[in-house]
Amino acid sequence: MTVSERPTDVRGERGRVPLSFNQQFVSVFDGGDEQGPFGPRYHIVHGWRLRGALDTAALRVSLDDVVERHEALRTVIVRDEGDYHQRVLPAGPVRLEERDLSAVTGGERAAAAEALVSEAESWTKDADEVPHLRAVLARFDERDAVLVLLAHHISTDGWSVRVIVRDLAERYAVRLGASTPVTEDVLQYTDHVWEERARAEGDETGPAYWRRRLSGARLTATPSDHRRSEGRTPRTAVHRFRIDAETFRPVLDLARTSRSTPFMVLLSAYGLHLSRLTGATDLVVPTFTPGRPDPRFHRTVGPFFNFLPLRTDIGGCSSFREVLGRTRRTCGEDYTRDMPAVRIFAEAPGLMEPGTADDAAPVVFQLFPSPHVLEGEVHGGVEFTEIQERLTSVPQGSDVPDGALWTLSLPPTGDLFGAVQYRTDLFEEATVVAAVEGFRRALLDGAADPDARF
Repeated sequence: MTVSERPTDVRGERGRVPLSFNQQFVSVFDGGDEQGPFGPRYHIVHGWRLRGALDTAALRVSLDDVVERHEALRTVIVRDEGDYHQRVLPAGPVRLEERDLSAVTGGERAAAAEALVSEAESWTKDADEVPHLRAVLARFDERDAVLVLLAHHISTDGWSVRVIVRDLAERYAVRLGASTPVTEDVLQYTDHVWEERARAEGDETGPAYWRRRLSGARLTATPSDHRRSEGRTPRTAVHRFRIDAETFRPVLDLARTSRSTPFMVLLSAYGLHLSRLTGATDLVVPTFTPGRPDPRFHRTVGPFFNFLPLRTDIGGCSSFREVLGRTRRTCGEDYTRDMPAVRIFAEAPGLMEPGTADDAAPVVFQLFPSPHVLEGEVHGGVEFTEIQERLTSVPQGSDVPDGALWTLSLPPTGDLFGAVQYRTDLFEEATVVAAVEGFRRALLDGAADPDARF
């Protein structure tokens, strides 16, 4: 099958398309109000530094080209009572706001660029307003600018935003007459919806694995500072931190010598921290996977991310190396059987109960994948570089539906950057700061001497 061939001919059904399994999972958090996955702050924000003679008109049209290319950016979810479905709408123009930052001096530009990206995290984007994309272009001068893209999470994920900006850069070059070939057609997210449903029919191996894997398991929830029953107003803040490259190097060294991925070492440290915090040793730590095992969908925009519960029993471990060994085995087994969360939950119906307790909440731990990153690439005479090194904590960021979300990233500098999005109606900032310190201590101590006895 070529990429341009559709798995199922759904053209006649485009007016009424069922939700994907991931969208079904996200819809569980819908309270029918402005909180949660259909709220105006359930979005993703990224920024890029643009250097070169930028044609704003061409950029604006190129944004519209991207919306035309990717149906997910113009698909709304219809929330009929008891019958959620999605509908693809005609393409429309992207809102592009322009700002003048010419007063900012050269030495202050990096900070100003980061500040703009952080500011965008507090913006809103209606889930029913298409296209699900908002852009700001701020110019320092004629050859130096910042581009910020905000996309509603109901239509995108982190991988998708980087697909969007790569397609934008390529189309910008074409609009200016460059010889860059137009990227071939892509499959749409609705194609994924129909295909994953077809795959699920008759699949007995996946459910059987998770039924055995999660037998008797319960999510390892984090104690909260405030009870849900207090009825505090939900808000999501973001705490950011960094571990510099020199300090972080032993972590990468341990990953290499133990034949592990950096994520396995990071997850081991987080699991050890969580065990010390809760006293639990049979740990179930949820993470998000890209949810794109089929490479035909690697250039498709849509919310593919999948919630995956990783179960690791570290009982009896007496060193960090032993914890890492068990974590490595967990990842090796569970990732190869990645399956939509709603199907996993069907095999382990009591798994998430601890996360709904009055005095506890689920916390997701992920290492952000880095596909399609634009790092100094030139398109149409403009160099695109993603702003990855961010340290600004904000009191109002992109929403998480519940609990907290840890997102770690490893830019080319070798540093570790982390962001913890947390619900302030459940957690205090001091608690989040202490959790980061507990994780940091477990990570760095473990990497420095993985065979030291606990």
